[in-house]
Amino acid sequence: MSKPTIKETLKSETSELVDRLRKERDEMKLQSHLLKAELKDEWQDIEGKWEKLERRLAEARHEAHESAEEIGAAIHLVVEEISNAYQRLRNRTNSN
Repeated sequence: MSKPTIKETLKSETSELVDRLRKERDEMKLQSHLLKAELKDEWQDIEGKWEKLERRLAEARHEAHESAEEIGAAIHLVVEEISNAYQRLRNRTNSN
């Protein structure tokens, strides 16, 4: 069996990151009705980033001229930012 290409590896890693983030989002979405007003504003900001990520992923699938490395790096940054935001929100929810 041959070694996966960089593109295949990035695709797999990106898919795993997005799947993990989707699970975090789903968990937070279930708890979102418990959020206080100030946290709901933050939730809305995070949702906007999520929607942007999904649009970016759709665009990336159609834009073959962009390199896999650039797409992967950009996606990793956004996934990390959103994941950190979910964690902050979760921590603030648990402390209130």
